[in-house]
Amino acid sequence: MGPRILLLIAALCPAAAMAEGCDVLTRSQSPSIPAVETHTCYEYENMPVDAIAWSCSNESKEMLSSTKNKVASCGDRYQATCTATLTQEALANPQSLSKDKSSESANIPANARITTFYYETQNLAQAKIDCETRGGDWKNK
Repeated sequence: MGPRILLLIAALCPAAAMAEGCDVLTRSQSPSIPAVETHTCYEYENMPVDAIAWSCSNESKEMLSSTKNKVASCGDRYQATCTATLTQEALANPQSLSKDKSSESANIPANARITTFYYETQNLAQAKIDCETRGGDWKNK
């Protein structure tokens, strides 16, 4: 098959599109409330193109302020990852994962996953506990 045919097939099949990521920088608004995760990035797997746009556009203005930027993909210089089933709640809040690995949500493919990459983390051990407590699978690089 020629390169033009492959490009056309990739353009017509959203599942074949490259993953998009959301790069997140978190700062504490108060010295008494430390941020566990200071630089993360998350990607969705098995979701339609641009599904990440809405969740990546939301910024937190609470005690932990987050700045989010849409990126082509998350970088490879991470310390660890947390992968879990993608739920409707996780679309709005990537920190919210499903404890039920076989759960299905309306309008979300059954094989949809969210992977969070940890780059700068104040307490990697706590991030691992948070991941596993929320039903995620933790992997150190």
